[in-house]
Amino acid sequence: MMSNITDEGFILGCSAIGAGLAMIAGIGPGIGQGIAAGHAAAAVGRNPGAKGDVTSTMLLGQAVAETTGLYGFAVAIILLFVAPLLGKLPS
Repeated sequence: MMSNITDEGFILGCSAIGAGLAMIAGIGPGIGQGIAAGHAAAAVGRNPGAKGDVTSTMLLGQAVAETTGLYGFAVAIILLFVAPLLGKLPS
């Protein structure tokens, strides 16, 4: 049985699936940042005098954690709009 899927359509479909999987990378930073914010709020509640130190440390940690989500987003955008594999199709 012959399939009507072209090479270009197959690559674009796989790119869309890969972009969706890459966006799953946003789940980890979201959970981690929520946990960090919760622990920081608890720390400030226990010691209000350390609010500045706790906040600055939390924000630095969240900025580092967010890079994972941003890398996943960048990969998804590349897969969806740049389609780097289309140029590799045989002539």
